[in-house]
Amino acid sequence: MRCPFCGAIDTRVIDSRLSQEGDQVRRRRECTECRERFTTFETAELTMPRVIKTNGNREPFREEKLRAGILRALEKRPVGSDQIEAAINRIKKKLLSTGEREIPTQLIGENVMRELAKLDQVAYIRFASVYRSFQDVNEFREVIEDLELQPKTGPSADHELSAQD
Repeated sequence: MRCPFCGAIDTRVIDSRLSQEGDQVRRRRECTECRERFTTFETAELTMPRVIKTNGNREPFREEKLRAGILRALEKRPVGSDQIEAAINRIKKKLLSTGEREIPTQLIGENVMRELAKLDQVAYIRFASVYRSFQDVNEFREVIEDLELQPKTGPSADHELSAQD
């Protein structure tokens, strides 16, 4: 590993640790020339499957599109960025675990809806209304009734519990 300070090629590892999630190695390094210390991160390079759009076109999986859709649904909702990143990582792991080289957009959408339902019910409804192209109020009502039958989870449930105390 080249030193980012002096450009020397020879550095030594002082300490190695797993990240909290266990999918990354954090290494403290020291340059043998200038004695500066720096941190590097090592992760496995995995190739995400290609996405098959509804019109049949194929394109590379783009995490930024996934994040943008989730953030749009969660706009002005009480969900922390750590929770959002964890949800994105769970979705990516599920997609990788299929073992497929190509996946339909519907699979991504269903995974996003599952994660949003756990994070925030309002965000879930927002996303579902666009994803499922609701045509009238009755379709909204059906989804809301389904949500009411499920046990409450996420920040809104925590807020309601603390308000009752």
